[in-house]
Amino acid sequence: MMENVAIDGSTSGTGGTGSSENKPRRGRRVRMTGAERREQLLDIGRTLFAEKGFEGTSVEEIAAKAGVSKPVVYEHFGGKEGLYAVVVDREMRQLLEMVNGALTAGHPRELLEQAAFALLDYIERYTDGFRILVRDSPVAQSTGTFASLISDIATQVEDILGLEFKARGFDPKLAPLYAQALVGSVALTGQWWLDVRKPKKAEVAAHLVNLAWHGLDGLEQKPRLIGHRKN
Repeated sequence: MMENVAIDGSTSGTGGTGSSENKPRRGRRVRMTGAERREQLLDIGRTLFAEKGFEGTSVEEIAAKAGVSKPVVYEHFGGKEGLYAVVVDREMRQLLEMVNGALTAGHPRELLEQAAFALLDYIERYTDGFRILVRDSPVAQSTGTFASLISDIATQVEDILGLEFKARGFDPKLAPLYAQALVGSVALTGQWWLDVRKPKKAEVAAHLVNLAWHGLDGLEQKPRLIGHRKN
């Protein structure tokens, strides 16, 4: 599919007096493929969703930014919901790829550092994407939300913790619970760091791992409550 896009206005006519060579050129129309238009709409949507959120962004604004009519947006994505869903899916895959790529073989503490750095790297490089992910998604229930993303990442960490628990004589069935807690704490800290951007990324990662690792290092096999509440 090819679409016409005006670059400098419509082409000049040939009627009238005088040589066409003496007339200013008013530009020409170039063609944008369907794939190019789709990417343009995704980029524009990503920026607007990060800035204004799903509810604050309209199809009219997306179309206006792209220089097209509203039906073009509907043609490519079926509406704002469809565009948003594709943007969220891309961001989730990007973050998961970064986390999976960062978790290489090494000491368990180093793996925690790698996971922390992966998330902080994503926040730093793909700020708009992270802002979108931390918002509640209006177009998906069990997937496409920040909670489901954290769950996906925690699954990657779960296997690592399971082996560590087993080696220490702990119940490996509890690894999923601890994986959710660890990844969740890093993610929430990342949301805070997104706005303040201090201390430096390496220092943030070091403090996160310090809390997580030394907490694991002194872990009780059967944790007990010391307060009056027991249920």
